[in-house]
Amino acid sequence: MFRILREYERGVIFLLGRFYKVKGPGLIIVVPVIQQIVRVDLRTLVMDVPTQDVISRDNVSVRVNAVIYFRVVDPERAIIHVENYLEATSQLSQTTLRSVLGQHELDDMLAGREKLNADIQQILDKQTDAWGIKVANVEIKHVDLDESMIRAIAKQAEAERSRRAKVIHASGELEASEKLLGAAKRLAEQPQALQLRYMQTLTEIAGSGQSSHTIVFPLPIDMINQWTGTSGAKAPSGSGADEDRQ
Repeated sequence: MFRILREYERGVIFLLGRFYKVKGPGLIIVVPVIQQIVRVDLRTLVMDVPTQDVISRDNVSVRVNAVIYFRVVDPERAIIHVENYLEATSQLSQTTLRSVLGQHELDDMLAGREKLNADIQQILDKQTDAWGIKVANVEIKHVDLDESMIRAIAKQAEAERSRRAKVIHASGELEASEKLLGAAKRLAEQPQALQLRYMQTLTEIAGSGQSSHTIVFPLPIDMINQWTGTSGAKAPSGSGADEDRQ
């Protein structure tokens, strides 16, 4: 006659086969023969969804498994409205997992799991509400691919990395050319600055740490003319003879 229900348990009482009330927790009395009790656990249950074969929207075959966290919020509906709420929730989660993932592409399965988890959880929670069950969370654990698809994804990632490297290199060349153009314009304003730059380059080569150097260095004619004090301009031919005649 006496039953003790823990804090997380509830007892669904049937009187002559008809639903009577939900009792618990603590000490309850069940009249023998005319009353029956069904215990219901209200704690959060963890259910592992078996691996499902899914064909994505872009026709890629993958194997996906997930885990579901749910609990009973209405013991009466969980016992009366469904024969076995654990089995029913398991089967519903498998079909929902296949249907939802089949509407998305492979990239969404790999990169957008949070959104997929939220969509599956919302659908399951809505459909299990009539059974007195609250689905708290859904997590996709693994997305297994074929070896051929893994190699294809690796090639795609390698090509993407190569493309980024080329773009970065081209951007660096463009930025360097702009800086060199600005430096050339600045040096062209003052010829002495160009001479100082030549001297600095010679100093850096001489101070590189080697014992002997063979330096082939281009020397502008303008620099030689400034050292010698000549302009380098030749007089027109025949000009001296005309002056003598005069």
